[in-house]
Amino acid sequence: MIKCIDLFSGCGGLSLGFEQAGFNIVAAYDNWQPAINVYKKNFSHPIYDFDLTNEDKAIEEISNHIPDLIMGGPPCQDFSSAGKRDVSLGRADLTYHFANIVCSIKPEWFVMENVEQIKKSHILKDIVVQFIDKGYGLSSAILDASYCGVPQTRTRFFLVGHLDDKHNQLNEIFSSRLSNKSMTIRDYLGDSLGLDFYYRHPRNYNRRGIFSIDEPSPTVRGVNRPIPSGYKINKCDPKGVNLNEIRPLTTIERSYIQTFPKTFKFDGTKTNLEQMIGNAVPVNLAKYVAESINIYCKKGARKELLLFALEEIFEIPDKTLHQSVKRVATS
Repeated sequence: MIKCIDLFSGCGGLSLGFEQAGFNIVAAYDNWQPAINVYKKNFSHPIYDFDLTNEDKAIEEISNHIPDLIMGGPPCQDFSSAGKRDVSLGRADLTYHFANIVCSIKPEWFVMENVEQIKKSHILKDIVVQFIDKGYGLSSAILDASYCGVPQTRTRFFLVGHLDDKHNQLNEIFSSRLSNKSMTIRDYLGDSLGLDFYYRHPRNYNRRGIFSIDEPSPTVRGVNRPIPSGYKINKCDPKGVNLNEIRPLTTIERSYIQTFPKTFKFDGTKTNLEQMIGNAVPVNLAKYVAESINIYCKKGARKELLLFALEEIFEIPDKTLHQSVKRVATS
């Protein structure tokens, strides 16, 4: 079983998805106490309140766990379309810290999650060069969560590294497993919410604010406001809506849209819970990535077994025969 460390874990969306896929999460690290408190309520392994900008100490601590995989979603506000997109604000530096920690420890695997806007940043180019210099074969994908078992059109960038491997080895696995259609809220939750339409506060009033459960939710953000008095139907809003019956989703309902199970325990102020739920990696999206790694690992294991069996059968008496068999086995 692959041993994992989760950095910048938040309340545990990435951890839970990988755990559900059969990975062994041995420890998590974060530096925000409200999220740490929730994480502790839901996992048996430890989570440490730790400032990962202290790289030397972090590398020493994390190395003690001898991880096979380090994963994390460094805070993304400086790249995000919902933020100011200013990489000079300091939070983007946490991506460098993540890369430095990984490259110092050199686990067999790493997984980094971020918003897709990171692809426009020089920071991604910098860390890609760093990972390649350390011997990682890299695969990347921009995944729409609604095609990965999540009732939400949340688009995220994943960078996966495998030590001493070729590049792009997982790309086909990622793309081949996508659903043929996006998942709606009704697909996932049925009629359990007791509503057909709900309010989601727009960034400006030129955008729609009312959505149907017969479509994927827009991205769950850390902001959740009631419908304002005097809200006027936008031309993009669904037809035939009675505004007197419209409400926003509750905090816990929004956790379901993030595919946290109903058994997941949340505790804290509404403001903190909204933020940690909005920042989390959807559980099923994390599971999708983890299962893709599992598929690749099993594929590699099958090839190794086949090569071993063929070498035993043929005892390699003929190098030409052996090379032909090896090409077939690894194709």
